[in-house]
Amino acid sequence: MSSRPDCWRRAWSALRLPMSELWRALTDFAHQGGPVIWLLLLVSVLMWTLIGERLLYLLWVSRRQSAMLRQQWLQRVDRQSWFAHRVREGLIVEMAIRLNQCLGLLRTLVLLCPLLGLLGTVTGMVAVFDVIAWEGTSDAQGMARGVYRATLPTMAGLVISISGLYMLAQLQRWTRQGLQRFADSLTLSGSAGSGNAVPGNSVFGHGGAGHGNP
Repeated sequence: MSSRPDCWRRAWSALRLPMSELWRALTDFAHQGGPVIWLLLLVSVLMWTLIGERLLYLLWVSRRQSAMLRQQWLQRVDRQSWFAHRVREGLIVEMAIRLNQCLGLLRTLVLLCPLLGLLGTVTGMVAVFDVIAWEGTSDAQGMARGVYRATLPTMAGLVISISGLYMLAQLQRWTRQGLQRFADSLTLSGSAGSGNAVPGNSVFGHGGAGHGNP
């Protein structure tokens, strides 16, 4: 009976050591890069949280929402009149709003990262100039700290921005493809309850996000 708690304790001890080392490395990096690094870390966590939420939505939640909107259209008897076309456009717009939700905020965070890195560069150079003004060029250690504060935030901001920009481009591409599939599933002909789409599919169709069934 006591083997299971011992196993959990050993697993936690093995996990706690890498986590403590990771935290120590992160704090050392932030200490060298200055307070802007913590702002970049906060923006990075928020950015990747939004990316994860969008991925979960596109792969699972959109399955139910697209099926519900599609069923509203397929149950209509009239699909040819002017009013029916307006209803179809309204359903497509509603799905587009749901698919594009949070992408604007994500784009803003991606653009914010290089600016925060530039802010870190400016504050680092100010620190270097302060050292030169008070100590001259004799305080090499103080100048090195200022150079660290000038370069590390820029590097971190660019890395976070590039990774976020790649994921934003992928999300926008998957959103366009999903919206096109949804629009194609709203057929303009046929009887009520018929259609060429399977209600259980997500907006990505059978292939998920281009890599198999989600």
